[in-house]
Amino acid sequence: MRHRQLHDALRAFAEQAGGQLAADAAAGADIPFEVVESSSGRGRFRHDPPLYCYRPLTAEFIHRRVAALGRLPGYPPAARLLEQLDVAGYLRARGEIRVPERARDRADAALRIFLSAVFEDTTEFELTDARFEPAYTELEDAILSGRTQTLTVVSVLGLEIESERIALGEGLELCLDGVAPDAPLEALAAVGPGDAVLAVLSTIDEPGGPTPATAARARLRLLQTALRLFDSETPALAPVAYVRTAGGPWGALALGTGAHIPRGRLELAAAEEDELRGFCSLVARRAPRHGEIAWALRRYEMGCDRLDALDGLTDHLLALRALLEPEGPQSGRLAERVAALCVPPEQRGEIIALVGHAIAAERAAVAGLSPSDGGSLRVAAELADHLRALLRDVVCGHLDSDLRAVADRVIAEGPATPMPA
Repeated sequence: MRHRQLHDALRAFAEQAGGQLAADAAAGADIPFEVVESSSGRGRFRHDPPLYCYRPLTAEFIHRRVAALGRLPGYPPAARLLEQLDVAGYLRARGEIRVPERARDRADAALRIFLSAVFEDTTEFELTDARFEPAYTELEDAILSGRTQTLTVVSVLGLEIESERIALGEGLELCLDGVAPDAPLEALAAVGPGDAVLAVLSTIDEPGGPTPATAARARLRLLQTALRLFDSETPALAPVAYVRTAGGPWGALALGTGAHIPRGRLELAAAEEDELRGFCSLVARRAPRHGEIAWALRRYEMGCDRLDALDGLTDHLLALRALLEPEGPQSGRLAERVAALCVPPEQRGEIIALVGHAIAAERAAVAGLSPSDGGSLRVAAELADHLRALLRDVVCGHLDSDLRAVADRVIAEGPATPMPA
């Protein structure tokens, strides 16, 4: 087995589909048959009459139920994985005359044909290894012929998950270390065996595409961005991932960012998994690559990577100024604009005071003055969370990317901002 995620996704779907087909048959749905001559139907003598038997047309039975099967919870993740792979050869090998042009249509056809192969010539729809494994091996051999799989594993610090495994799509999943028994011990060193959450990325190398290291580094950076924007308790990836190609030895892969320090600990309940899955997909599709938002997002992450939270305060103030104070600090508009976007009018005075304290704390840090209490650290954490919320809302499409214009419009249309006491 070279593609564990595909194997597990197809196994889960086939199990659910078997239950659905068995329920349909028990409810009276007819399974069509054809009459065929039995291979053992000839007697000892030439003139013995042939024997015939009934062969169930399982593929036709399944084809009539594709709409219901497509509503099973295991269908979307299996289809998404197949959509990323070249299944055209499998479809042709299985006798499909017309191979669809759209990748999703090819994935749908491959799932239907695969299910027909699993339950071929049977009216019993209980899934067994004897039925599933040969059908899966045929599929995997057809789509991975001449290509290699790369597996990348990295520890996720500051994250607890309730489920053993959370599939995030496109070959990426979060899982407990016990669910990924092949993970190298080095990947667990940051948090200790038995307590680790791992990000596991499975990719199939494309001819002429980016190198496995380049592809894995970019995908994991997007995961870290999504985790940081998802919640104020920002997890972080360990600085080094481990990569293995085609079952070879593990090698280290530096992710090329900063200190990777989690700010707090995010406890992800099973009920929140769909939200995280959708958010990671959205960030992968919509995170800007250029412009002010992209620059501010990079600055936000640089601040998260600092060993000292007060060092990160400078990065976060720079990001906010790029988004909300293009006139420069001399304009004095930053605090009011942050307040207008982040809180209702009655709370704006508190945010204006917060931004003022953050600017003062930054100046003190530049001068080498250590804070006498934890107040500056609290201010730095609160400012970082407001910046995170703004960036998240822009990436999600809840706010226009021209945040300065939005803030000025809110200020002009609303009541006067109460000043801090």
